[in-house]
This record gives sequence, C-alpha cells and structure tokens, in this order.
Amino acid sequence: MSEQPAERVTRRASRSRAPVFHFDPVLLVVSASLLLMGYVMVASASLHLGIKMADDGLYYPLRQLIHIGLGLFFGGIVLMVPMRVWEQSGPKLFMLGLLLLVIVLIPGLGIKVNGSTRWLSVGGMRIQVSEVVKFFSVIYMAGYVTRFQESVQNSAYGLLKPLGLFSVASVLLLLEPDFGSAVVILMIAMGIMFLAGARLLQFIVLLSVIGVLAMLLVYFSPYRLVRVTSFMDPWADPLNSGFQLVQALISFGRGEWLGVGLGSGIQKLFYLPEAHTDFLFSVIGEELGLFGVVTVIGLFSLLAWRTFAIGVAAERAEQRFSAFVSYGLGIWFGFQAFVNMGVNMGILPTKGLTLPLMSYGGGSMIIMCCAVALLFRVQNEVAALNIGTVGAKRIGTRSQRYG
Repeated sequence: MSEQPAERVTRRASRSRAPVFHFDPVLLVVSASLLLMGYVMVASASLHLGIKMADDGLYYPLRQLIHIGLGLFFGGIVLMVPMRVWEQSGPKLFMLGLLLLVIVLIPGLGIKVNGSTRWLSVGGMRIQVSEVVKFFSVIYMAGYVTRFQESVQNSAYGLLKPLGLFSVASVLLLLEPDFGSAVVILMIAMGIMFLAGARLLQFIVLLSVIGVLAMLLVYFSPYRLVRVTSFMDPWADPLNSGFQLVQALISFGRGEWLGVGLGSGIQKLFYLPEAHTDFLFSVIGEELGLFGVVTVIGLFSLLAWRTFAIGVAAERAEQRFSAFVSYGLGIWFGFQAFVNMGVNMGILPTKGLTLPLMSYGGGSMIIMCCAVALLFRVQNEVAALNIGTVGAKRIGTRSQRYG
C-alpha cells in the first residue's frame, strides 16, 4: 500500500527536526542580569568580612560563585523534568517540606544562627529549609487548584482544606522562628487561590483573619513588637532597636543619584548588619545610587511581568497546572523582592528575607535558580505546544492540497 502524502510530510518533518529547547530571551537576560549584578555586589559587600572571618578577602565571593554553580547545576536538572511529573509529585513534595521543617527543630540537627534555627547542614553547606518549602508550596498549590478549581471557586471548604496544611507549615516556621517565610508561603497559597477564581468575599474574610492573627503574633512577641515600633521611628533609638534601619537609610542618603562608586561604600564596613545578605539592597543604594536602585527595581518588575506573561500563555494553551506554577513563582519573586527592598528603604518592618537571585546564601541561591529553571520549563513546554499546533495545521493544509 502506498504511503499517503500527509504521512510522508509528517515522517519527513519528524526526521528533520531535532529536539530544541525554547528559551525565553527576556527571562534569560533578566535572570542572568540579576545573578551577575548580585554577585558583583556580594563581592563588594563581603571583602572586608572575609578578611575578618577567614583572613581571605575572596572567601565569600568564591563561596557565592560555588553557590551559583550549584544553583545552575540543580536548575539544569529541574529543567529536564516534565511538568506532568511535578504535578504528580506535588503532594509528596509538600509533605517532604513539612518533614524538613520538623527535622530542623530537632536539637542537634538544626543549625542556630542569630537566635533562629532555620538551617540544615547538607554536604558542608547550610540549606535554609524555608526556601525549599516555598518551592514545594508553589508546586503543591498549583496542583491543588488544578484538580479542585470548582471547589475553590464555589465553597469555603475548598479554600480551607489546603490552608490547613499551610497553617501547619506556618506554625513550624514560627517555631524557628521565621515569621517572614510564614507570610511568604501564605501569600503564595492565597494568591494562587485568588487567581484560580476564589470568591472575593471569602478571600477577604480569610485575608482579614490572617491579618488579625499576624497582628496578635506581633503584639504578644516582644522582639517583633520592638521591630514594628522601631520601624515607625528608628531615630528614637538609633544605637539599639533602630540601628539596622538607621544605617540602611544612611546608605541610601550617601548614594544620592549615581552612588559613591562600586567598592567605595563605607556603611558595609561593620556599620550595616548583614550587608551581603538581607541588606544588600542598601549597599547597592550607597555604591550605585538611585540609578542602581531603579535598575534593580526595574529588573524585578520585568521578572514578575514575564513570569505572569508565561502563565497567561500557558493558560491559553490549556496547561492549567503550568499556568498556576508560573503565577505562584511570580507572586513569590515579586512579594519577596518587594519585602526585602521595603525593609531596606524603611517602608516595612525588618524581616529576614533575602533578595532573590542576588543575596549571599547557598540554599537560597540554589532554590531560586531551581525556581527560575522551572519557569523556563513551563515556557518551553508552552512554546513547543504552540509550535506543534502550528505544524499540525500546516501538515493538514498540505494534505488537503495533495488530496
């Protein structure tokens, strides 16, 4: 039997096309820019600290380079995993995250730094468990609203069911304590449910309840209350409770329009606490000025916009799980960056959240690279699906001509 023309076209096309990964150029440029700029600023902010801690000015820059390398390596692994596998693994991954939150609280296993037990030592590297939980939270919540979207839209139970698990995770985070990460995972969960079509009235009620609980946690926790009151007027106690914020504001004030010059800042020299991690944005403000600050804000705005644009494209291609993963990652990147920059500039109370893809830290850098890689995976599958649809239409047109 002779082969049909349409079959010959399909065979020829399949032989001539090798598997191609479709990278989003905007996303690639933005994420690479944040990584590169973050690395340069971490190096600038930590040279003196390396000399003090290890008698080696390159101690922190070299370690951060290793962190980025590991992040790219594990990100490459994430990139190769199909989205259907992530969707099937979501509940198990979230349970693994809860288990890690329990393990980190076991005496002798969790590493305590500055009064908080948030880290596990893996291969000589500290991994902040809350970062892993954020990543798993996005995957789990995206899978949940994909499977139960009708329940989320039409009943309060559909909202409360996943929030029960997230409440457990939040309690475990508060025991570390890590109030900032607890807020982030709740924002991820509620943001995804809102975008999945949760009723506005129910959403407002839940948000109000969470807001009241957060205020009670602040009120009945002396150190959190001090943070809030000092944030409102840091100059009332500039050498104690308001010290961090005062030094951060001095950094921005010294930077003016174009900054004092890369490497020339003085606030990082043991005035500004955690200059290479939580307060890296203040170092950028001092050394690169308003120009550097606007550049960083612009890059994160582009990252958030592109993330949501990929989500919209996935939803149009009827890839609902992939769409909600993109939305969740966008909420995570945008909210955490906003909080970090807001804390640095004095518009939010002090919280220990890193600047995504920029701040020093092994666990944070690896997880953030994996999150961006997952976004690239979503974009690739959507692009491949769209190209396949166009190709199928062309083959159909050719077969009609031959017919």
